Amino acid sequence: MSTPAAPTTVRSPLLGAPGAVAGEGVDAPVAAHYGDPMREQRLLAEGLAVVDLSHRRVLTVTGPDRLTWLHSLTTQQLAGLAPRTSAETLVLSPKGHVEHDLHLVDDGETTWVTTEPQDGEPLRAWLDSMRFMLRVEVADVTDRFAVLGEPYGVESAPGEPLAWRDPWPALVGDTAAYGPVEGHPGADRTWRELIVPREGLAAAVGDRPLAGSWAAEALRVAAWRPRLGFETDHRTIVHEVDWLRTAVHLHKGCYRGQETVARVHNLGRPPRRLVFLHLDGSGHVLPERGSEVVLDGRAVGFLTSVARHHEDGPIGLALVKRSTLVDATLSVAGIAAAQTVVVTP
Repeated sequence: MSTPAAPTTVRSPLLGAPGAVAGEGVDAPVAAHYGDPMREQRLLAEGLAVVDLSHRRVLTVTGPDRLTWLHSLTTQQLAGLAPRTSAETLVLSPKGHVEHDLHLVDDGETTWVTTEPQDGEPLRAWLDSMRFMLRVEVADVTDRFAVLGEPYGVESAPGEPLAWRDPWPALVGDTAAYGPVEGHPGADRTWRELIVPREGLAAAVGDRPLAGSWAAEALRVAAWRPRLGFETDHRTIVHEVDWLRTAVHLHKGCYRGQETVARVHNLGRPPRRLVFLHLDGSGHVLPERGSEVVLDGRAVGFLTSVARHHEDGPIGLALVKRSTLVDATLSVAGIAAAQTVVVTP
C-alpha cells in the first residue's frame, strides 16, 4: 500500500520572514512578496534570489519497475533515465486533455516528483490505482520534504540536494515546437526546483534574499512557460500551449491520450492558441485571471496568467480561439491588450 497523502496545505515557515505577505489561491501557503516585489524580481532575474515553493507537493516512486512504469503512463521518454537527469512529463486523459504535470528527477533508487499544490493528491491516487502487479510504491512525502525555486540552469551535482531543472523552452527528444525555436524569450530564464528536508528549509535558503511568488510568476509569464491549472482547463491539449517541446515524445510507446496528440500533430490544428499579452499600464489594477479576452465586443478566450514585470509592466498569457487575428488588439476587463503570437495559428 502507498503512504497516506500529506496535508493538502502546508503553510510555509518562511511566511515569518520580515515583510512577508501571503499569496492568494493555490499560492496562499507561501509569500507573494517580502515588501518590495520589483526589487525581488530583479534579484531573481539576476540569479541572486531564491523562491519559497514549499507548498508544492512532493511524491516519490520507488521499486525496480518505477521508470519503465512511469514511461508507460506518461508522455515523455523515461525508460533508462540517468540519475540526476531532469524530465517533464504529463498525464493525459483518454481524450488527450492535460490532467497532471510531473517535474521528475531520479536519484538512482527513487524517482522524485514535484507537482502543483492542488494536483498532488489526485496524482498520487491515480498513480496508486495504476500499479497493478508491478514492483512500484507511491508515497506523498510533502510533510517531510519541501521545494525551493532557484534561478539556475544546471542539474544538481552529487553531494548537493536533488533538484529538478526546468528544460523550458528547449526541444527535448523527438518532439515539436508550436512556437518559435530561435529567439524564444524563455531562453533567458533559468530555473530549477531544489528538494530539501522540510525541517531544513530555512537553512537551505541561507543568506540568499527571498523573492515571492509574484516575482517568479512574472518571469514565468514573460518566458511563455505554461503552468498546470493556469494555462490549462478541462479541455486543454498540449499543442495549444506549446507543451510538446519539453514534455511530449512523439514516437515513444503507447500512453493514454496518445491518439489525440498524434492526430492533431499530423493531421489537424489545435482549436485554441496561447498568446502573450502586453496590457495597457495606464491604470493601477491588473485584470483578474480568468477574465474574458474580447475582440470587437465578443469573447474569444480567457486570461490564464497575469503579472507585473519589472521591465515590461503589466503582462499576461491567454488562450484564444485559433481564428483570432494575430494583429488584432484585444481587451481584457476593459484594458487594451496587444498580443504576441506564442502558438502559431
